[in-house]
Amino acid sequence: MPPTTFRIAIIGAGPGGLVCARVLQRYGVPVTVFERALGPVGVAPGGPLELRAATGQAALRVAGLEREFRAAARPVGQELRLLDRTGAVLHRDLPEPGTPAERPEIGRRELCRLLVDSLAPGTVRWGSYLRTLHPRGGGRHQAVFDDGGSATFDLVVGADGTWSRVRPLLSEATPHYSGVTFVETGLDDVDARHPAIARLVGRGTMMALSAGKGLIARRDGRGRVRVYAALRGSEDWAREAGVNTADAEAVRGALLTAFAGWHDRLLALLRDGGEGFANRPLFALPVPHTWPHTPGLTLLGDAAHLMTPLAGPGADLALQDGCELAQHLAEAHTWQTDPDRAVRVYEAALFPRSTAAAEGAARGLEAALAPDAPRRAHHLLRRRHLHPHGP
Repeated sequence: MPPTTFRIAIIGAGPGGLVCARVLQRYGVPVTVFERALGPVGVAPGGPLELRAATGQAALRVAGLEREFRAAARPVGQELRLLDRTGAVLHRDLPEPGTPAERPEIGRRELCRLLVDSLAPGTVRWGSYLRTLHPRGGGRHQAVFDDGGSATFDLVVGADGTWSRVRPLLSEATPHYSGVTFVETGLDDVDARHPAIARLVGRGTMMALSAGKGLIARRDGRGRVRVYAALRGSEDWAREAGVNTADAEAVRGALLTAFAGWHDRLLALLRDGGEGFANRPLFALPVPHTWPHTPGLTLLGDAAHLMTPLAGPGADLALQDGCELAQHLAEAHTWQTDPDRAVRVYEAALFPRSTAAAEGAARGLEAALAPDAPRRAHHLLRRRHLHPHGP
């Protein structure tokens, strides 16, 4: 079958899937994206993303969206502080004055909107939830959606995140609970409304760690501090504590009890915010996560290498995945060569890259919440092997 008739479906309209579609269209390769959300506003919840120059930013440059990214991105402070439970500063990494932000920040929804707007109209089929995939021979698969519609594709790319519907056709691996839950809250306009917290956090990220617990605070580019209370234990910690997660004051009380004995300056991160809390149990795929090459199917982003956020650059990797897969497919399209070989080349680079990143993420989480924390985390920070990323 000539590459010009090669039908590609991307399942999932997160950053990785969307950048893959954008690069394919730049090279004249037809593609359709299927997304269960009803529109871009429902895509990619979570905190802002800091994109590295060599990965996420490079992918957007290949996609021809560097100018749009720069217009939407915000500079963020690169300071990194490590504290113990008494509030003592153990490590401080402060860039030289005037150093440009290596990882400018962009909101997840802003990034997805930027990518969606760059695609040809109708590329994304909103409200399309993949129910099943059925092999049809020759590497082709029939995709059946929840509205009863179906179509057959020569390549189905699973860009559908943690609970991917495509992954089971390639791998028996399923995400496992890491044993750690982040409970997220936040404070707005911290410099004016919470000056003591602003001084505590500094101009970037602050981590306070002790004996399997942590308080992580990240300042974003809009004067907001996102706070993550990190707890080892059951993902049902709130239920076991008799707390309704919809009751913000009950969650606040439970967290203050869990962090009893910590310095009052640190407890203010939990006590002084006026908004609710979001429970975010951290899941990860086994490391390494690979699969036997299967014609007509592949994965990218969290569907391929879900990892925990401490030192795990998930969004950066997803953008790199999507860009590289699209480039290999576009080259096959241009030179009329076998698209399946393009997928093999992509996977051959993906596996070692994602394995190294996932191993680093697992080490970072283990060090941050180790019984002897913050000593091990301090060691990784001095070697620059730990940088917090929000979930």
